[in-house]
Amino acid sequence: MDQVLTHPEGVLIEPERPCGTGVLVLAGSSGRVDEGRARLLAAHGATAVSIRWFGGAGQSPGPYDVPLETFTETLDVLAGRCDRLAMIGTSFGAEATLLTAVRDPRLSAVVAFAPSPVAWAGIREDGSETSHWTWRGEPLPYVPFVTPSRPAGDPPAFRRTYAESLAAAPAEVVAAATIPVEDIDAETVLVTGGDDRVWPADQWAPQIAARRTAAGRPTAVVSSPAAGHRTVLPGEAFVSAGASIARVLGLRQEGAGPDARAEQV
Repeated sequence: MDQVLTHPEGVLIEPERPCGTGVLVLAGSSGRVDEGRARLLAAHGATAVSIRWFGGAGQSPGPYDVPLETFTETLDVLAGRCDRLAMIGTSFGAEATLLTAVRDPRLSAVVAFAPSPVAWAGIREDGSETSHWTWRGEPLPYVPFVTPSRPAGDPPAFRRTYAESLAAAPAEVVAAATIPVEDIDAETVLVTGGDDRVWPADQWAPQIAARRTAAGRPTAVVSSPAAGHRTVLPGEAFVSAGASIARVLGLRQEGAGPDARAEQV
């Protein structure tokens, strides 16, 4: 049975044979309702919810200043129906997943596709920087962007922009923006692709896992050299939908219009 959610916009899919697990599914830079992935999980017995986390009524118009309470309050909906809670996110959604798991001990499992070890800057409509996320009304510390290198390829790749920004940020800024993954009680799985051209998650995931392992929290890393930024799961359709990465970073580059897209999430 499907239930349409309105605040925020989304869908709740109840399986025919519930396994007792409720899963919140987050897309990446599109902020869209990832109904396809939620439906796939429901086919395996999970009560699955996916929501639009920006761009909807009463929400930030872009992936910036997004309250993490958006996700904890959606988990409240699942908590009343399920014995166990899990959260799955891709890219910016993986960033949100890890940050939420730090703050919500109800989660017993998290899966981060193309994860980041830090919270990143979000670009407002006027071009100014802020955080992707807020918590209790305050923006979370973030890593700002350096003047970006001209992206290569068509669609353009932004690995270098993210790598250069992280390398250029002062140590204290990086430390403040680093997601304290050591504090996540939930079982954690990180999924990456060696052909990720958006950001170097294939390099970041082992770093995240090493920090958790050093804290006594073993973490599974699943990686394929041929996979890209968004992993397509068995039985899942390829998705061509997402925010322009150029627009998200506030960039305009030669040879690419304002809607130039990297991999879509």
